[in-house]
Amino acid sequence: MPGKLSTRPAFRRSALTSAAGLVLLAAGLPAAAADDGPDLTRFYRQKVAWSRCTGPDEPRDLECGTIVVPLDYARPASGTLRLALARYRATGKKRGAVLLNFGGPGGPGVDGLAAGGKDFMGLTNGYDVVSFDPRGVGRSSPVSCGTGSGGASPVVGADADLDDPAAVLRGLRAAAERCARRSGPVLPHIGTVNAARDLDVMRQALGDRKLNYLGFSYGTRLGSVYAAQFPHRVGRMVLDGVDTLTEPMTEQGIAGAQGQQRALDDFVNWCVKDVGCPLGRDARAARARIARLVGSLDENPVPTAFGGGFTGQDLVVALAQGLYSEQLWPSLERALASLVQDGDTGGVLGFAPGRATASGRPPEPGATVEAGDVPVDNLPAALTAINCADDPDRPDAAELTAELPRLRAAFEKASPIFGRSRLAEVLMCFGRPAGTGYIRESVHDVDTPGMLLVGTRGDPATPYRWTTETARRLGPSAVVLDNKGEGHTGYSSSKCVHAAVDDFLLYGTLPYDGSSCGPEDPAPVSG
Repeated sequence: MPGKLSTRPAFRRSALTSAAGLVLLAAGLPAAAADDGPDLTRFYRQKVAWSRCTGPDEPRDLECGTIVVPLDYARPASGTLRLALARYRATGKKRGAVLLNFGGPGGPGVDGLAAGGKDFMGLTNGYDVVSFDPRGVGRSSPVSCGTGSGGASPVVGADADLDDPAAVLRGLRAAAERCARRSGPVLPHIGTVNAARDLDVMRQALGDRKLNYLGFSYGTRLGSVYAAQFPHRVGRMVLDGVDTLTEPMTEQGIAGAQGQQRALDDFVNWCVKDVGCPLGRDARAARARIARLVGSLDENPVPTAFGGGFTGQDLVVALAQGLYSEQLWPSLERALASLVQDGDTGGVLGFAPGRATASGRPPEPGATVEAGDVPVDNLPAALTAINCADDPDRPDAAELTAELPRLRAAFEKASPIFGRSRLAEVLMCFGRPAGTGYIRESVHDVDTPGMLLVGTRGDPATPYRWTTETARRLGPSAVVLDNKGEGHTGYSSSKCVHAAVDDFLLYGTLPYDGSSCGPEDPAPVSG
């Protein structure tokens, strides 16, 4: 990223004083690390009571359960949360459980395991395969902002005037207040530091001495934080599609926009080779047509079955989802054809999570909810809440007013299609409490057994350089597997990656650091 466009200086605060830094770090440490910490015994003594999941579309062999965790680990008597879990039981000789996090942040693990469990059946040869909805996500006290937009926030959406910073600030404050009202007491206690502590309660409730873990995308951040908090409890840990631990949200957003733009260019180059491509046969003209389509839908949204209109920013979100994997490209091509040729939004709506009108009362504080009662905007609301909780940088009103033109230019340069939506994710932290500095300052040099980090060269969401940077940060225990493929994460798209991950989790065999997987390669050589 060119130095002139770097957003780091204006959004960084001066260094904390030594005393303040100690207080901040202490707040992020597990209770087990402090002799005078609060008593969490009752949480660590519980066991999961499993029963068949009751949802109408859930697989018959999927079991569901819950655990109880403190709302506030510093004050465990102040309230509790109930977290939803699901599992496929081990079919072979059981060595414990492996916990999965599918990313997001804000992705529900229970629904993710129900929908994609077949990818993990090989792991049931040795493990119960377990996933979960983190606090504030899915069925676990879901947060909501009372809106249904799956695209950019209304603050910087199709109708927003980014040339009027005062209006943007008013909209951001109103949005933060609305999210706080709709989400209830879980919102101040959401974020990866607390979610990692929940992971340790899950580990104990599942009866495991060590945590075996497979995290994708944001799930790699969660795994890294767990390794820093509980290094002596790390078992076999795999991080696929590795997130950054150091870059501010502004720089993460720009990197994400650049990756999405590259993935869109690759999709267009693929599409125009097909005689049925709705974008035409010339790649440059096709990219221009997408830009015009986004602009046209922002000016004149298309009605949908959910009410309201499907905007250009909603299309941007659909494109981003469809570009995550080459396997989705044919479906995305057909969805775009229906939109362009018939004005039918049905196909693209399938790629736009949370695109409906949120309604109903907020969930009961601390409780799990049924699948049908999860607010439809939970995924984008949780994504914002968790990212903001994990990032300590907050501009004040004067800084944001001064920086908005430069931010806008930087994001639009990174991607004329995705820049506006990615900017929205960054700006939505304005008006919220400052996040923790624990992840950026303290997650490094972990003293754990070997961990496997998978980076994909053509990943549109988590650049490969984040894998190598995070590996250096975590220290000698981090082993990197270089997946020379396309798409977000490698486990489901590469037989080579899949085999390497399963071999490590099931048998403890790690590939050599720096090993690579080609598109058709078998498992890499293990050390």
